[in-house]
Amino acid sequence: MSEDKDSKTEEATEKKIRDTIEKGKLPVSKEIAIFTSFLAILVYAVFFAGNSIAELGVFLSNFLEKPEAWPLGTERDVIELYRSVMIEIGRAVVSLFLMLVVAGIGASIFQNMPQFVGERIRPQASRISLMGGWKRMFGAQGFAEFLKSLAKLCFVVLVLVLVLSDAHRSLLAGMITNPIAFGEVIRGAAVDILVSIVFVMAAIAVADLVWSRFHWRQEQRMTKQEVKDELKQSEGDPIVKSRLRSIARDRARQRMMTAVPKATLVIANPTHFAIALRYVREENAAPVVVAKGQDLVALKIREIAEANSIPVFEDVALARSMYKQVSVDSVIPPQFYQAVAELVRIVYGNKGQRRTS
Repeated sequence: MSEDKDSKTEEATEKKIRDTIEKGKLPVSKEIAIFTSFLAILVYAVFFAGNSIAELGVFLSNFLEKPEAWPLGTERDVIELYRSVMIEIGRAVVSLFLMLVVAGIGASIFQNMPQFVGERIRPQASRISLMGGWKRMFGAQGFAEFLKSLAKLCFVVLVLVLVLSDAHRSLLAGMITNPIAFGEVIRGAAVDILVSIVFVMAAIAVADLVWSRFHWRQEQRMTKQEVKDELKQSEGDPIVKSRLRSIARDRARQRMMTAVPKATLVIANPTHFAIALRYVREENAAPVVVAKGQDLVALKIREIAEANSIPVFEDVALARSMYKQVSVDSVIPPQFYQAVAELVRIVYGNKGQRRTS
């Protein structure tokens, strides 16, 4: 396993990252969700818990001081009492519940935009494998999560001890006051605890967010062979592509050679370059390049031209210049009109002399 990780020296390609994201394997920090949950609880305790606790305190005070107002003689009385208690508790915690839901959704959106991934819900044998579960629980990742959870637990216990050691007198004094005042004492102690936890959880969440993304990038790294294989899949096998290009060149060369006998003249340099031109006034307004080649191809063009009695003009500068600027099956550029026109005139002049003689 370590050798496999050591061999992954290449950064993940865009395709690898895109495929991983499409499978729903995204970097996720659990500490962000925990931090936002504590933050939601703190906001509730500071801005909403006061009124909720006061209302619940009044209800409990009336319930304890006037028990005769809550008869329990029949089953209906018990149900009514239970319903009243649940309604009061629900009023006190409904806003907290909503804030926790919003905090959870916000933490998820902050890290990655929600998306439906069928791969995540597809049944997989590895998820119910005892060996796989054992590795997740007691492997390196599981051990790291255990140490992180243990550190957080120790921190929370330490915070509770420090805050409660300072607030125990206030709590003892509040126990002999009315329920509303005692509720405020509890809320104050809870706020102190939550502020400490939120600050530390913020630092832990930021560190865990950075680490989770770094670790995710490391997990996506690829070996050199994987990069080569992906390149072959996305762009085709280089050997096959090279072979296809070679076949295409051979076919284009063969097509040119079959067109050379139809040429009007050939311009050569004298062995390095050769350009075969065809000019028929009824077909085109300017000469058309039917073939061009260099070195061995140029010699082959000259050989075919001489075998078919096609005039070959040796002009080093013109042949070199035309070879760079003309394309097969296209008319020559205007800058070559004059030079080529003189050669065409010679060709047609020679043909006229032959017909006269």
